[in-house]
Amino acid sequence: MANILVSGLINLETTLKVEGFPINYNPVNYPFFGVNSAISGVGFNLAKALTVLGDSVAFLSLIGQDPAAELVRLALDRAGIQGNRVLASLPATCQSVILYDGSGRRQIYTDLKDVQQQVYPIEAFEAAAQVSDTLALCNINFSRPMLQKACQAGKRIATDLHTLSDLDDEYNRDFMAAADILFMSDERLPVAPEEWVRRIWNRYKAEIVVIGLGAQGALLGIRSQRQMVRFPAVYTRPIVSTIGAGDALFSAFLHSYLHNENPELALQKAIVFASYKIGETSAAEGFLNASSLEDWIQKTMG
Repeated sequence: MANILVSGLINLETTLKVEGFPINYNPVNYPFFGVNSAISGVGFNLAKALTVLGDSVAFLSLIGQDPAAELVRLALDRAGIQGNRVLASLPATCQSVILYDGSGRRQIYTDLKDVQQQVYPIEAFEAAAQVSDTLALCNINFSRPMLQKACQAGKRIATDLHTLSDLDDEYNRDFMAAADILFMSDERLPVAPEEWVRRIWNRYKAEIVVIGLGAQGALLGIRSQRQMVRFPAVYTRPIVSTIGAGDALFSAFLHSYLHNENPELALQKAIVFASYKIGETSAAEGFLNASSLEDWIQKTMG
């Protein structure tokens, strides 16, 4: 069991199944059982997935002083995540609306309220970080002051930047500079993923870089070996929605890597984990526990 600190967003997520994209105008629709609400957000997704896999998670986040906060507390309790570090310091809890179609494509609208202007108490972070093996610091503004403190303490930092197209991106530059394990997707890359990894190594210190390739799987880069390997996607069950696939890949990789220190095996397991996850609607549902993950690995990898 690894001790992992997660700092990241939590929000009330509403999903809507649509016929397809683009959406034609229609004044009234009745998508029976096609509208659902759940607690999600990158930070919550990671904390829940890691908890389901059996790790000990210290989850740091900010929520509102509103009715949605009660739903957050209930979701944390049901997931077995300690909520004492989730602070109700915002006037309103963040929300998202996600449209998705039958092929798994999605369109996301995220209302961050004023969370980007808020700070997390650094003393509370330092206390939690002291007993954590790895810090998963999501690229939300309240995680930013934690980066320097984590580096000074010699802690391993992991982060997922999702979509990126510029190594000098002003918003994400601090996270790239601090990360030892760096995840992102290929959706907006200006060059081939392998070339992008080389550019990251030339600019930043990350030892491990993983680029999600969607239906094509994922690319793993290991600096010490100057090695890059593509791992194909696997099929476990029909796709419902791809929302949260990247969070699942990231969390399962961290879980496996911290247990075996084998990045190749960790990514193979993470791809299976993410494949199974996208058989659910919500970004925070569909997580396999460690035993079930091993069963699926045997089924898909032999």
